[in-house]
Formats: sequence, C-alpha cells, structure tokens
Amino acid sequence: MPEFRPLGLEGVIEIVPDKFGDDRGFFSETYNSKTFADAGIDLDFVQDNHSYSAEKGVLRGMHFQMPPFAQDKLVRVTRGSVFDVAVDIRKGSPTYAQWVGVELSAEKWNQLLVPKGFAHGFVTLEPHTEFLYKVTNFYSRECDRSIRFDDPEIGIDWPFDVSQVVLSDKDRAAGLLSEVDTGFIYEG
Repeated sequence: MPEFRPLGLEGVIEIVPDKFGDDRGFFSETYNSKTFADAGIDLDFVQDNHSYSAEKGVLRGMHFQMPPFAQDKLVRVTRGSVFDVAVDIRKGSPTYAQWVGVELSAEKWNQLLVPKGFAHGFVTLEPHTEFLYKVTNFYSRECDRSIRFDDPEIGIDWPFDVSQVVLSDKDRAAGLLSEVDTGFIYEG
C-alpha cells in the first residue's frame, strides 16, 4: 500500500508507492485510482507528460494553468533527481504565496501531488533526469501561465545558487506573483 504524506499546504501530498524488486529488476504500481480514492484523492487524469533534462541545474517553473483549464498534477522522477516545489497561488488563502519543496528521485521512488491553485516547478539535481507527470486537464496555451522562480515574495530556498540555473525564455520572462492574474480564489 502506498504511503501518503501531507506536506503542510492543503492538498500537497508526497506519495511513496510500493516497489517490489528481485534479481530481475522491480515492479511498482505508481497509480491506482481506487487506492488513491480510498486515501481521499479522487481525480480523473487525462494526460501524461514526460520531460528530459540533459544538465544539472535545469529549472522549469513556476507553471500553472488558469481556470477553466486548471490542472492537478501527479509528478515523479524515473531517472535522476529534482528539487520539486509547489506554491499556493489562491488569493485569500491562509497559505497564499507559501511553498513546500521535496526531493523527488528515481532512488527514493516518491511522487508529489500538486493540486489546482498551486504553481509548480523543479530544478534538476543531476544530469540526464527524466520527469513524468499526470494531469487532470488538457494543455491550453491560452490558460498557460508562469511566475518567477525567484520571486522574493515567495522566497523559495532552491538547493543551490539560482544564478547558475538553466532557464527557458518563457521562464526567464515570467512575472512576479503580485503581477500575474492567477485566476484562483481561495474558497475555504
């Protein structure tokens, strides 16, 4: 049975699936809708995504999609490792602009559930890292948004010098949280 560990922000959960190995390799059930529903997580995933980062220090984030194309994400690493971050971007939330971070790795075999209303990002901790994620809504270019990974209002404590990270043009041009209409209002 997987282990479900709440991380202090509403709905953000670290999940550690069982992994059974022998001299041939291993087997792991990384997602089961009934097991998740029994743990109070009843989501309908509609799309799987896979990213590869060749270098250590590739930072992707902080990303989210506005309503009506908001996405819950279940993220994991199959090769390498990342420092993975979720930020509460729901205006009026008691934890607005707060963040949690966790190391996800192929070795730890852990996952992170990032609910709607949270921006998500990660930085690779080693080269040749592969990152997979399930989402509950389809990609929408019109609703796709980013906020700065180094926004001082949020104050993410990245695990190394952020002046050395490798960014996309989109992430380099992202605005501060105070400048971006997230589309999310906390409804308690």
